[in-house]
Amino acid sequence: MSEKNAKLLSVLKLQPVVPVLVIDDVKTAVPLARALVAGGLKAIEITLRTPAALEAIRAVANEVEGAVAGAGTILNAAQFEAAVEAGSQFIVSPGTTQELIDAANDSDIPLLPGAATASEVMGLREEGYQVLKFFPAEQAGGAAYLKSLSSPLAGTLFCPTGGISLSNARDYLSLPNVVCVGGSWVAPKDLVAKGDWAGIEKLAAEAAALKG
Repeated sequence: MSEKNAKLLSVLKLQPVVPVLVIDDVKTAVPLARALVAGGLKAIEITLRTPAALEAIRAVANEVEGAVAGAGTILNAAQFEAAVEAGSQFIVSPGTTQELIDAANDSDIPLLPGAATASEVMGLREEGYQVLKFFPAEQAGGAAYLKSLSSPLAGTLFCPTGGISLSNARDYLSLPNVVCVGGSWVAPKDLVAKGDWAGIEKLAAEAAALKG
């Protein structure tokens, strides 16, 4: 488990912001990912919320140099396995079930499991997880809540996701228990629809420059 924790941390430390993408048209996946990578965001989470998601992950994994493709919104073992088969190098879930933990235990690909309460964090620590997704971050208590967990649950690192934007990302990134944040603001739907890859690269560069 320590090896998988280290593998996951090496991905999350590539940048302060992990783009969280909902891709409707697989044709946009490669140019979108190239724009994000060019802006400095190499690790990219493509959520399994659309029929195009798995094909998009496969395209990014195979065609975008420098990209580290990951899969988000993974809810069960079947989705976990399909995402890995498509080329995902990390898996992200909004919460955690025993089925997901079992699937992760059987795979070399690391899981970033979701947690929103101290009890959930403690349960995942017992399973050997040191790096967790805090979700939904803003709705679950925000940066102040996450800060309050840093002392009693020392040693656990988080990637907060949910309601995070350029305006509040630093509130999270300044915390000692935050390794990065997840956000969708770097790939707004209107820019994707217009194919404004230069605009997305600029947003990615701004996000890549964020510090706590």
